[in-house]
Amino acid sequence: MPEPLTQSEVDSKTDPTVAKQFDTETPKSEQIDDFYKTVDKLQIGLLTTMRPGIGPVSRSMAVAKRNGPDFLFFANNHSKKFSDLENDKTAQITFQNSSTQDWVSISGVATTVSNEDPRIKELYNPALSAWFGDLGDGVHNGKPEDPRMSLIEVQPKYISYWKSTVTSLGFLKEVAVGAWKGQVANTYVLFQLSNFLLRRRLNARLVFLSQLLTKPVPNGYILWDIFANAGSGET
Repeated sequence: MPEPLTQSEVDSKTDPTVAKQFDTETPKSEQIDDFYKTVDKLQIGLLTTMRPGIGPVSRSMAVAKRNGPDFLFFANNHSKKFSDLENDKTAQITFQNSSTQDWVSISGVATTVSNEDPRIKELYNPALSAWFGDLGDGVHNGKPEDPRMSLIEVQPKYISYWKSTVTSLGFLKEVAVGAWKGQVANTYVLFQLSNFLLRRRLNARLVFLSQLLTKPVPNGYILWDIFANAGSGET
């Protein structure tokens, strides 16, 4: 239900919508897992780069692979986004679920890889050729060996994502009641994740898997508890 605006929120220049709906209770490990589940369902997002003299420029891109918190995209290295990234490595990825209005915003740095990167052949899908064309010269054919075929890898530094907690009808009710009573609508929860937490959780996962593969783990239930809470500030 909508919540009253407080004097302290005004005095501290706090955005009440963010303050009231920012999640401080869910363990970070659960937030990270939930983030992965959310983005894995939203395979197409906007990739934003910084263009000199213009500013942010976005385009729709399909995710080729998510590797932990990092995202890979196939791209034509003749496109302007490559010159954008040569000048400024800053990148942003945004996803939105049109059904629930859930959204994800990922800010980070992007690196580009040459056509020699083995991941191109690993991740290549023949449908990609439709975006490259075939010149008929046996080289520029939209296949993995096409010198134009490259990858952009985005490594997050900061992530925020918004999850709806009400139905469409509930959203309208919250807004209507909030406007009527002069209160703040409560329609979602907001999560924020840092690069440090993401990397810490990933490293914990790698250590755990390494231990599983190399030798039996004594008191495995204890190790699993540590692993499950990695990055949450609870260990």
